[in-house]
Amino acid sequence: MELFLTLLGFYLSPLLLILGLIIIPACFGVSIGLRKIYKTFLLQLFEFGRQRIALEDKKRNHDGQDEEQEGQLQPLHSYTLSRERGGSGRHIAEGVKNQTSALSSKNGIDQVRREFELSDGLYFCKKGMEAIIDDEVTKRFSAEELPSWNLLTRTNMNYQYLSMRLTILWIIGFIIRYFILLPIRLSVTVFALTYLLSSTALLGCMPDSNLKKVLNKYVSLTVYRILCRCFSAMITYHDRENRAVGGGICVANHTSPIDVLVLASDNCYAFIGQSHGGLFGVIQRALSRSGTDHIWFERFEIQDRRGVTQRLKEHVEDSRKLPMLIFPEGTCINNTSVMMFKKGSFDVGGVIYPAAVKYDSRFGDAFWNSSRFSGVQYLMMMMTSWAVVADVWYLPPMYRQEEEEAATFANRVKAEIAKKGGLVDLVWDGQLKRVRVKSELIREEQLEYSKIIASAKAEMKED
Repeated sequence: MELFLTLLGFYLSPLLLILGLIIIPACFGVSIGLRKIYKTFLLQLFEFGRQRIALEDKKRNHDGQDEEQEGQLQPLHSYTLSRERGGSGRHIAEGVKNQTSALSSKNGIDQVRREFELSDGLYFCKKGMEAIIDDEVTKRFSAEELPSWNLLTRTNMNYQYLSMRLTILWIIGFIIRYFILLPIRLSVTVFALTYLLSSTALLGCMPDSNLKKVLNKYVSLTVYRILCRCFSAMITYHDRENRAVGGGICVANHTSPIDVLVLASDNCYAFIGQSHGGLFGVIQRALSRSGTDHIWFERFEIQDRRGVTQRLKEHVEDSRKLPMLIFPEGTCINNTSVMMFKKGSFDVGGVIYPAAVKYDSRFGDAFWNSSRFSGVQYLMMMMTSWAVVADVWYLPPMYRQEEEEAATFANRVKAEIAKKGGLVDLVWDGQLKRVRVKSELIREEQLEYSKIIASAKAEMKED
């Protein structure tokens, strides 16, 4: 009997600890201060690592200079490649003007035809070199570059091998993340998913009523708050008076599936998004059982998308329904920029409530590269990171102006989100992550090249 009680206490102690320190505070949306202490300690740890890396780099550079002086080696010069808008274009324009001026006295300006020169290809070479060196699209689909090492191995710099102290520090961090934090986070995840599946099943059996709406709101907030604790999430909400209300549409930049947890931990939403399989599919079906008007669609089925638009219009016309949470980019971007917003959600009417989400990459890379990692792989990477630290800014509601096109309105909202979140505002479509460049964009580049030739001929005629 004593052995049984001992074993029971051994297994129940960590469960009670998790329940008392994580789950119960999460249900009420309060914090007992442990995460704040944990964050402060991590920042001090990162600073120590940064100083050690800087010290090792200084030693290496000093040793390299001594060897260079002994070998009488000449220093290598470094060059910086920069963009110069229209540089090669001006060269082409000058060639057109010079050649046309030389031949116009003999054959007349209208009869002169531009002859191809080898230098004409420099314009396209320059454009290609710029795209390779500084591709502002492709690099948005890879991990954000860190200003300093965060003691994780998700880098090719191998900082953990610079010195013995850093190696020991990295090993201790590995043990903490994989053998202490990961089991705790997995336990909280199992509890949260069990709570989600069981509660939504019970709500699905209840008739539609005000009581069901109140219970659904409470269940939603508690589930998402508990799920946030699975990643040791520390979220700061700004301007909460601007949160979306019933009948409106909340739009935000998209970095990962965790965006849903970050936003839904502070407000209750209905969701719209692509249908998934696997774990995400199970969660989507569970949410649909709760009776909330979630909308799931297949990305490449046109008829389905038309039905989605109609359902979305009906949703925003009813102020009794929960605000709809939409990520208009349609794909995950690496939290350094905001790419093109699809105009569909801005063409249905209603009030738009923008929200800007910015993650602190020092504690873990929140970006989900769906082309490289599955959903389960991504979640495991996040659970073995240090934490998820994010800021959320709620912007004032925005309205579509009279005779304003939906695409123009979408760009205006996107610009405000980028400005508030400190992100780069890009015009490119995020679907370039999966598909080829649209023919419209190719024609724009062709038109730009033709304008160079046309402007050169126009200047020559004026002369």
